[in-house]
Amino acid sequence: MVPFLDLKKINEPYKNELDRAATDVVESGWYIRGHYGELFERAFADYCGVKYAVGVGNGLDALTLMLRASMELGRLHAGDEILVPSNTYIASVLAISAAGLKPVLVEPAENSYNMDPKRLKDACGARTRGILVVHLYGRLCDMDEICAFANSHGLLVFEDCAQAHGARLGDGRGAGTFGVAAAFSFYPTKNLGALGDAGMVVTNDADIANVVRALGNYGSEQKYVNKFMGVNSRLDEMQASLLLAKLPHLDEWNERRRQVAARYCREIMNAKVILPEMPAIPSEHVWHVFAVRLHDETMRNSLQDYLKSRGIGTLIHYPIPPHLQAAYAGVFSGGYPVAEAMAKTVLSIPMSPVLTDDEVSEVIGAINAF
Repeated sequence: MVPFLDLKKINEPYKNELDRAATDVVESGWYIRGHYGELFERAFADYCGVKYAVGVGNGLDALTLMLRASMELGRLHAGDEILVPSNTYIASVLAISAAGLKPVLVEPAENSYNMDPKRLKDACGARTRGILVVHLYGRLCDMDEICAFANSHGLLVFEDCAQAHGARLGDGRGAGTFGVAAAFSFYPTKNLGALGDAGMVVTNDADIANVVRALGNYGSEQKYVNKFMGVNSRLDEMQASLLLAKLPHLDEWNERRRQVAARYCREIMNAKVILPEMPAIPSEHVWHVFAVRLHDETMRNSLQDYLKSRGIGTLIHYPIPPHLQAAYAGVFSGGYPVAEAMAKTVLSIPMSPVLTDDEVSEVIGAINAF
């Protein structure tokens, strides 16, 4: 049996550290916006290489609040268009809508699954004011080309880093450092996962950081004085302390993911299976998901069924693209054939830092036998 993901096994080696962290919070008597939240914000900002980090309740709130902060500061306005990948998880699109902005979908490049910079020009219109890139599956987008396009068209760049904790270029620039602001999720399945919901906005812009913090605290910078129409979205002390205990292990976990990915790409030899492209710089990809593609939907479903019969867990990221969801019925005109083809043919196979060499061999052997 090879489960798709075993969170208990991931956290088990650090049980003593996590127990101590949780106990410290319980004994502190302070559970919202306290010492551990401040410590983790500073530690995560340093890890990303930015000046500011603001903890919020979850990844979707992080996305929404960084956009809302830009609106409160007058850099975006209601109805402005934001370019976003057509094959992303719906949270990226929901955040744009929730902020009162208009999502405009851009098809991905088939070799990377990420937003195709060459398609930005055709998607950009008179009301376009920003780009929300998504480092899908843990691979950095082509940020130099995207940022160059944004600069030449006067667009703001935002990053959805929910799957890309620790992804970096060879020069050290990493996820969360390229745009005006970036959003991270610490959902338990992420490369750096909490033991519940948690999120973070990172930025080098003090104004963005201050407004995000206020928006997540009922719109208040000063108790009982509400400057904005805010929400309740704060990183609690328990999750902050647990994340602080786990953060020092993130690079080690990411390196193990790269080792597993390298074996998959080197040893899976089945002509029916299309493997993801390895990046030129290994650290560009932290392999939150290892997604293969099949040549058609029937073959994809057959492989999934076959692996299940062999006791190997899989998932589909994501079976319905945003423009085909009922929530967005009638919102997007035209089709998005690349996103639709990916939704019908992608299959995510086991990927985690605790996969053993024998388990990796079992997955490889089963796929090669299909």
